Amino acid sequence: MSTTQSERLRDLLEPLVTSKDLDLEEITVTPAGKRRVLRVVVDSDTGVSLDACAELSRELSQKLDDADAMGDGEYVLEVTSPGADRPLTQHRHYVRAVDRLVKFQLNEGGELIARILKVDDEGLDLEVPGVKGRKPTARRLAFADIAKARVEIEFNRKNKNEEEA
Repeated sequence: MSTTQSERLRDLLEPLVTSKDLDLEEITVTPAGKRRVLRVVVDSDTGVSLDACAELSRELSQKLDDADAMGDGEYVLEVTSPGADRPLTQHRHYVRAVDRLVKFQLNEGGELIARILKVDDEGLDLEVPGVKGRKPTARRLAFADIAKARVEIEFNRKNKNEEEA
């Protein structure tokens, strides 16, 4: 049974990451000149602080050194949280995006931009923003109908307290 380097690294590092109440989202190893970059992406329901990334980086580095998992070549370890524009691919990603505006590419073609209101096992309850002064509308979207999804960055969104004032 052949496994890739990323799979072996996941098997080695995931127990440590999960012990910190974090999810191991991604591991990549990419060449960078004479060195390699090992990028470990972690997340949680409450986000990941810079201090948590720094602490985890020290512990992962020690574990990698002890196991000699990266071999003799030089490498740089980067521990980071996912970017704001990362694709939503897992159920937990959608749960974490509740109340966020998301751009959906639909399997049937076309796209939809809507705010996630609720997530369950089958799909999403959405609020589709109104256009040109119209009121928002509700829509149900099944996971099976989603080809791709990504959070839209909102710079000028008013929070609910401001809207009610």
